[in-house]
Amino acid sequence: MFIHRRRGWEIAERDATPEAVVTGRRALLGGAAGALALGAAQPAAAQWNIFGRRPNMPALPPLAPLAALRSAKYEPGRAITTEPEATTYNNYYEFGQSKSVYDEAQALKVTPWTIEVAGMVAKPRKIGLDDLLKSVALEERVYRHRCVEAWAMTVPWIGFQLSELVKLAEPTSAARYVVFTTLADKATMPGLRQSWYPWPYTEGVTIEEAANELAFLSVGMYGKMIPPQNGAPIRLTMPWKYGFKSAKSIVKVTFTDKRPRTFWEELQDSEYGFWANVNPAVSHPRWSQAKERLLGTDEMVPTQIWNGYGEYVAGLYTNLKNERLFA
Repeated sequence: MFIHRRRGWEIAERDATPEAVVTGRRALLGGAAGALALGAAQPAAAQWNIFGRRPNMPALPPLAPLAALRSAKYEPGRAITTEPEATTYNNYYEFGQSKSVYDEAQALKVTPWTIEVAGMVAKPRKIGLDDLLKSVALEERVYRHRCVEAWAMTVPWIGFQLSELVKLAEPTSAARYVVFTTLADKATMPGLRQSWYPWPYTEGVTIEEAANELAFLSVGMYGKMIPPQNGAPIRLTMPWKYGFKSAKSIVKVTFTDKRPRTFWEELQDSEYGFWANVNPAVSHPRWSQAKERLLGTDEMVPTQIWNGYGEYVAGLYTNLKNERLFA
């Protein structure tokens, strides 16, 4: 199967992954993989050419305002990324493999929205998002976001701690993992036609990670409801992990005693592990993770271990020395 790409240097990092897996079969590892290999061999500043950029920032549909007090506890240590940059440079493969999926994503129907709570819980049920939001306290947190592709942004998210949803779900003592399943609507998501991906998109964390104070469920950003291309109406935000762990448009939360094999791990586990914690000293197989490019300025800055949140999360992993913690 030949998959048409735009131009080699415009390919996003993860576009090459299905070639390494579906072709598994390795027949398609020609131009695209060659471009990625070339980028990996060059200095870090040259790698960004393979990810592509848009020359203009479009006007997006207006979103309803969402008010919440900002927490002063999680100061990011760098400037907030501008809203146009953060909302028009997105990975959302259900709508396409380009970073510019904001137009396609406007087809996402976000109301009404229901989340199923399943698995090892006191009472499996479905919860309307509106009802869920009535039972939690919203706050704004400014978090650093680090993509495995080595770009980064800083976003003021509005939401609530994941631990609040865990508490509402009442998991049994045997539950060890929380699995997030995202929307897969063939009527509005053209990316689902790419059958080599293991749809629906799933991600998972341990119960201990879910209980950590940094683990956040975001329903807004920049003082508004979260836009479709960023994972409306509710997404996971795990700031010490690479961005692919933060599942968008969540429709199901499952508690289980079995470690899940998640979307990118299923597709290419040699490049995307279960833990996916940020570490500048552990390179991706095809490029360095030592530095990151800040959206908006293109400034190259050093990547921080745990994305700079080690004081909150490093203790979660002290007894996991035999695990591949860093993607």
